[in-house]
Amino acid sequence: MSETTRQTETTDTERPTETTAGETDERVREEWREYEFAGDPKLAVEDLDVYYGDDHALKGVSMEIPENSVTALIGPSGCGKSTYLRCLNRMNDRVKSARIEGSVKLDGREIYQDGVNLVELRKRVGMVFQSPNPFPKSIRENISYGPEKHGDIDTGLLARLLGRSDEDEREELVERCLRDAALWDEVSDRLDDNALGLSGGQQQRLCIARCLSVDPEVILMDEPASALDPIATSKIEDLIDQLSEHYTVVIVTHNMQQAARISDQTAVFLTGGELVEYGETDQVFEDPRSRRVEDYITGKFG
Repeated sequence: MSETTRQTETTDTERPTETTAGETDERVREEWREYEFAGDPKLAVEDLDVYYGDDHALKGVSMEIPENSVTALIGPSGCGKSTYLRCLNRMNDRVKSARIEGSVKLDGREIYQDGVNLVELRKRVGMVFQSPNPFPKSIRENISYGPEKHGDIDTGLLARLLGRSDEDEREELVERCLRDAALWDEVSDRLDDNALGLSGGQQQRLCIARCLSVDPEVILMDEPASALDPIATSKIEDLIDQLSEHYTVVIVTHNMQQAARISDQTAVFLTGGELVEYGETDQVFEDPRSRRVEDYITGKFG
């Protein structure tokens, strides 16, 4: 929409004003946040509020995320997008000052209810952090550690006596996860090397492979390429596109070009912990319904 058209549709009393954060002040419309898609949502969030002590970090966020897709969360620093991401597998439970109100459902089942097994939840909804954090173990052990710890691979004496131990199973798992993370060809001949000797981009793909090893359904990514060079970033983006064929991916990114390249739908959070717009990525970037979202995307603030 052109500036002339906007001005003719906006009266003097309705015209947006500049806030101290550089945003225009406007009333958010519910239809800007309604995103319709076929099928049931993989994740459904309703009236989510998050507080850190007296700080109201997220305000009344409602959002449905489709299965086997990439959802990008964008917005300026401090707008609540990482807080929102951590709510999807209850990582904010680890923050003592955090208080969460509202509903988050995974396949229609509430994750914020008594009796939820957080270990099982975080197996189903895995997370990849901003900075690569491989274990100080071999590449092979980074992949097999989780399944062995949770009993998905039996390696003890009793398992061997009962015929359940299968070293080949572990090796197949390691290869499959490294292939799925587009890393196998680079490390197949040094699986016993310490993972900390890998480059930053390789470490991040190893962390993705480690996440895949416990067979998640959802993968949360918090700025997974922000510390990487352009070549490593390109590999991560290609990987995310491939992963979305089998997994539901939700990614926080400050890089709007990255969001436009890799995501199917985009949610825009702005200052005050408010979800302002949510829809198909092409629509959000090419024809945003919110004036503030347009200002943010075009670089007028943020």
